[in-house]
Amino acid sequence: MASAAEQMASNMSWGAFGKATELRQRIWFTLGLLIVYRLGTFIPVPGIETEQLRIFMEGAAAGIGGILSMFTGGALSRMGIFALGIMPYISASIIVQLMGAMYEPWKQLKKEGEQGRRKLNQYTRYGTVVLATAQAYGLAVSLEAGGLATDPGLFFRAACIITIVGGTMFLMWLGEQITQRGIGNGISLIIFVGIIAEIPAAAAQFLSQGRSGAISPAVIIGVMLMVVAILTFVVFMERSLRKIHIQYPRQQRGMKVYDGSSSHLPIKVNPAGVIPAIFASALLLLPTTISTFSGGSTSPIMSTILAYFGPGQPLYLIFFSAMIIFFTYFYTREVAFKTDEVAENLKNQNGFIPGIRPGERTKEYLDYVLTRILVLGSGYLALVALLPEILRAQLSIPFYFGGTSVLIIVSVGMDTIQQIQSHLLAHQYEGLIEKSQLRGKRGSKRKGPARR
Repeated sequence: MASAAEQMASNMSWGAFGKATELRQRIWFTLGLLIVYRLGTFIPVPGIETEQLRIFMEGAAAGIGGILSMFTGGALSRMGIFALGIMPYISASIIVQLMGAMYEPWKQLKKEGEQGRRKLNQYTRYGTVVLATAQAYGLAVSLEAGGLATDPGLFFRAACIITIVGGTMFLMWLGEQITQRGIGNGISLIIFVGIIAEIPAAAAQFLSQGRSGAISPAVIIGVMLMVVAILTFVVFMERSLRKIHIQYPRQQRGMKVYDGSSSHLPIKVNPAGVIPAIFASALLLLPTTISTFSGGSTSPIMSTILAYFGPGQPLYLIFFSAMIIFFTYFYTREVAFKTDEVAENLKNQNGFIPGIRPGERTKEYLDYVLTRILVLGSGYLALVALLPEILRAQLSIPFYFGGTSVLIIVSVGMDTIQQIQSHLLAHQYEGLIEKSQLRGKRGSKRKGPARR
């Protein structure tokens, strides 16, 4: 027999969605702020040569014009006020998380609850300003070196830095507002919308090359089937869990004895999410990016590095997969799933794994299980990230199609849908409570049986 929650979930329909007024307001609020973000990507930074910028970004497609333009929703290729996107905030957030796992004073802040969380969020904002300022300065200097500034000089650099840093901070504010008053995670949705918005133009360019004969129809059909297969595979893997059985002993409260309960500790096959792929992509694209913004004047050492570590090269693929595996293990053990903390929490809650002693033995068992899971999880991440890179290099696909973008689309989409379902379920649950209260009031008006 299905539970009450399962029955309510099966009864969800457009009618239930229409009655959920608060949910509709949250969705409209989210859509409105995302439209503001998309409009901002078309507002250019002052003092840029538009035609020279277009030619420059076409030549930079292999490096920064690929993955960074994807993450910024095309704002970088148009050099809009959101040219850096939300990436400085994400980088600062990841750095704060890693420092919070290794730096002892910040470890204590994480244990202070809401006050400590606010302090860490404040450090994240400060880090965002520092990273965005450094990146904006490098971008302004590179634009001058590439001859893309109409009036190079101190005034152009100051205007460029202020505009781009202000755009990044405004995006950070938009993301926080969506998270608090909208639906879904605001920062993730901004990246999600930026990727989705660039897909139609890229797909149209891809199909136009098929019509012109530059790409055979078999390749086009194969790429479409590959996209569907990768999306299906990613959805399956992102929903995969390893459940560890947890048992709780009997408890005696006063004169009553409560039977022991049991639950499961879920461990995702990919606990680190898309962060390892982002880190690895940023590190391996650094030589190409430096070469792109140096105006083509590279040293012999840099030329050798680019020859062997360019996108699609064998050494590039080997190091890409190695970095993904390393960051998957490192981020999972240090941030996403710390086995010592999980074992300590289970011990404090009187929970235990059947056949395993609480404390150190539980930690060792969780380490053993997590290591085996991460073999599959890191291999899955490396496969999803590398397969599009290989096919793009071999088939000369004219737009950036990366495994990182697929992971972001799937994970953010699944998370947003789950939050919408949770709001609908809560709305139906509130409706049931109101109906039961009304029935109780009606029943209280009836007279009870007369006493004899």
